[in-house]
Amino acid sequence: MMSWDLALFAYIFQVPANLLGFEKNDGPFGLFQLKVIQEVVTLAVFTLCTLFVFKPDKLGWNHLAGFVLLVAVYVIFKKW
Repeated sequence: MMSWDLALFAYIFQVPANLLGFEKNDGPFGLFQLKVIQEVVTLAVFTLCTLFVFKPDKLGWNHLAGFVLLVAVYVIFKKW
């Protein structure tokens, strides 16, 4: 039930944010950019919930390295 509540909470914010953020609705982001933002936020929220609710062993260096690679998504936002 808690996972459904979390998904509903995210969905309530995601849909309006995509509508307001889309460049054809006078927002600053394109479709690819909105999708990347959505994925990064989803992974960050999932990680925080996992750490605080399910109490895994610990966050390893490989997890941190993966999050550092997520920062590389700035390439999507770069105007070449």
